[in-house]
Amino acid sequence: MYFKKIGVVGGGTMGQGIAEMLAAKGLDVMLVEKNPEKLDYSYEMIETSLDKQLEKWGITKAEKKLILGRIQKVTHFAELSACDMVIETITEDLEAKKEVFAQLDQVCPSNIILASNTSSLSLTELASSTMYPERVIGLHFIYPVAKVDLVEIIRGLKTSDKTFTETKRFVEEVTDKKGIMVYESPGFVTSRMICLLINEALHLIQEGVATAEDIDDAMRIGYNFQYGPLEMADRFGLDSVLAALERMFREYGELKFRPSTVLKKMVRAGHLGVKTEEGFFKYDKDGDRV
Repeated sequence: MYFKKIGVVGGGTMGQGIAEMLAAKGLDVMLVEKNPEKLDYSYEMIETSLDKQLEKWGITKAEKKLILGRIQKVTHFAELSACDMVIETITEDLEAKKEVFAQLDQVCPSNIILASNTSSLSLTELASSTMYPERVIGLHFIYPVAKVDLVEIIRGLKTSDKTFTETKRFVEEVTDKKGIMVYESPGFVTSRMICLLINEALHLIQEGVATAEDIDDAMRIGYNFQYGPLEMADRFGLDSVLAALERMFREYGELKFRPSTVLKKMVRAGHLGVKTEEGFFKYDKDGDRV
């Protein structure tokens, strides 16, 4: 299979990152959102991201123009029939994702791979909403997409060997990232481990062991993390971390996955991290620490 045009369904933080990364690799991207307003916002955020790189001499004006020129704004799923692969990146809501896959199944020829960027949901259940479950697979990119050279490739119960082989080739040869194979399990590898680290950091705060800043410094400086666990949580979205922990707690039934009460309080207060400009730390509108 030759990968030239990729559909990206969902223009949130991850969708923006995936679309920008693919376009920078020379692929044509069809970015889909619910309505023109959301689509324009997503496109503007991608442009803002490129402008930041431009300011730091990371790219040239010509490269920015080329990348943006490869991203086509789309509001109707029917236009995705010309894609070689479609990657779904909407919110972590099982029913909403199943609805997207059912619609994609109607418009995309059976040879097109349908991938989900879910960080914890069942690929087998998502595939059950389609007529061709063998072509459904998980592609879990990690934030920030352009900087993290690892992708989890998740096989559902009915994912075919061909789908996996082609997807792994796409990840390693086209996006130039390392693909690891994961058999379906709640939280997969990365979300399961990082959510436990974040939850333990939250317990340290709850017990008054150390401040948020000192906990993050301990891991960032002491263990060479790019971000400490609490800033990671802010960047993932505290509501997303809570949802993932609650899902794993339900699935595994183990106390280690039970979310800290501190996390629940933060979410109830509406302090969700970067997207609300306040979580355990404060951020400006560009997502930089204040």
